Amino acid sequence: MATSNDIRKGLCIEYSNDIFKVIEFLHVKPGKGPAFVRTKLKSVTNGKVIDNTFSAGHKIDEVKVITRKFQYLYDDENGFHFMNNEDFSQLYLNKEMIENSNLMKAGEEVTIILKEADETPLSAELPQSVYLEVTEADPGVKGNTATNALKNAIVETGARVMVPLFIEPGDKIKVSTEDGSYLERVK
Repeated sequence: MATSNDIRKGLCIEYSNDIFKVIEFLHVKPGKGPAFVRTKLKSVTNGKVIDNTFSAGHKIDEVKVITRKFQYLYDDENGFHFMNNEDFSQLYLNKEMIENSNLMKAGEEVTIILKEADETPLSAELPQSVYLEVTEADPGVKGNTATNALKNAIVETGARVMVPLFIEPGDKIKVSTEDGSYLERVK
């Protein structure tokens, strides 16, 4: 059993009959009154994000997890299918378990977090960034370059990304999986 002092980003805890992953946390020590930890928790079962405050020393139930690398195979109307890189077993995940899943392409390697006790999947994490090819891009407006002007582009996975005006269809770009933003053009 852990305490609120052990809270860190990525920690999985059991809270109000669900398993949550800590997305953000802040230890607050006000000048007057007891210290506390302000957290943002994401449910690994349904994807809901809640804000919660734990008092200092509050006991929390930590969920032991293991991570494994899986290869993304394909998706259907309900979710995603992955293959374990070690024993070639297949695993199925619901669409709510993966953030920015529209940036995943077949063959991509994904880290899946499993509950240690019974190896049930809790969530999946994409790499920090992915390389995708632009299939469609809005035409750029000539002379609109005084500021960092952006235009809509659609990448090979069907995701919509805001890109600079010089990006054309056929260009490869690096996209952040955290927020789906354009990072750079790849040669």
